[in-house]
Amino acid sequence: MSRYLLKNAVILTGDSLAEGSLGIDGERIAGIWHDEGSFPGAEEIDLNGRILMAGGIDAHVHFRDPGLTWKADIGSESYAAILGGITTFFDMPNTFPPTTTPDALEAKLEKASKDSKANYGFHFGATNSNAQRIKELIKSGRGGDFAGIKVFMGSSTGNMLVDEADTLEELFQIKDKTILVHCEDEGIIKANLKKAKELYGDDIPFAAHPEIRSREACVKSTRKALDLAIKYGTHLHILHVSTKEEVQMIREAKALNSNITAETSVNYLWFRDEDYEKMEGKLKCNPAIKTAADRLALIEALKDGTIDTIGSDHAPHLLEEKAKPYLECPSGLPTVQQSLPVALTLALQQGIPLTRIASAFSEKPAEIFRIVDRGRLREGYYADLVVVDPTKEYIVRDPAYKCGWTPYEGCSLKGSVDMVWINGSLVGAGKTSAKKCGFAPDPRSAQ
Repeated sequence: MSRYLLKNAVILTGDSLAEGSLGIDGERIAGIWHDEGSFPGAEEIDLNGRILMAGGIDAHVHFRDPGLTWKADIGSESYAAILGGITTFFDMPNTFPPTTTPDALEAKLEKASKDSKANYGFHFGATNSNAQRIKELIKSGRGGDFAGIKVFMGSSTGNMLVDEADTLEELFQIKDKTILVHCEDEGIIKANLKKAKELYGDDIPFAAHPEIRSREACVKSTRKALDLAIKYGTHLHILHVSTKEEVQMIREAKALNSNITAETSVNYLWFRDEDYEKMEGKLKCNPAIKTAADRLALIEALKDGTIDTIGSDHAPHLLEEKAKPYLECPSGLPTVQQSLPVALTLALQQGIPLTRIASAFSEKPAEIFRIVDRGRLREGYYADLVVVDPTKEYIVRDPAYKCGWTPYEGCSLKGSVDMVWINGSLVGAGKTSAKKCGFAPDPRSAQ
């Protein structure tokens, strides 16, 4: 078992940014010192003033495994995640077959145990017919095998739309796990698409995407989810928030239910709807990228904590698929390797405190999903760590994704990921031992 002393670090947490040292003993953090510290027998690594923070936890990825592995797989995308400072990922259930049964969940866990380079977990998928099965799975003690319950209140890859009112009511009454929702109103989207076809025929411009997957579709669906969460006290996590209206609704809803949390992705913090004209299919994602005003509202929401987490929503497709006309072009962007560096760049550009980045990437996801012994720089926790240089500027080239591209290619970023530890092993210095994440039970379930 290796022992390291990482000295001359700037230790970044959700609460503070301070000089210090950190000791690693085997898989765990042995101690944190804000003086010179001493850790006999350890290999010393001088970080020369670079930032040391807990490894990123990306609770929103689509690694396309199983069923779509020509686009991506657990092995390729977990390696790309590590290169971007993400040491733990939670994969979404819209694979083929979908993760909507215990057998499908077990198969994915088994695959990850062999192939994943990073720590891993999976969300369980809701359908219009499996709410009772999910409750039985939790009651049987299997709730510790998955992170949260994903509910698609808007359609996306995998056709897992949940749109029956009774089912939604039943799902939102589950208290033992976090409910994650993709919020877009299907009726509004279908009506907008019909209008676009009438106007453009089959040659719909990509610039129309924010009009088809419109702000009204997001706002109506998010309002419905928030109303249900307030009614039942649900631990609700709103995914990929993209509009200023949703930010305000979430801010107000949190005052009525403290278990409501929200995520955005750096895609909504970096790009604007005007970028569709140039980037076309390379920027098509669901929900759509919105306006510059929405972007600024999301940045302010990240600053003040209304936005709790950043998930990449990493969703790879091949370039030839993204080059197809609008109606044939699939939605989704490959971004997990760039998510943390983009956030660090935005922090410097927009005055976002670095403590908010540490919270959103590590501490808050660990808290929301009750991850055991991960997500914080704390003695006794697993040594999942990342060293970043926030001043080092570089151009994004040659991402490690199986699909071979990213919408951030050619962008100038500050925030290079220089070193990564997973369970106490320095990536690149030997074989890392990725682990399945453990999830503590919700204390409310015992009440």
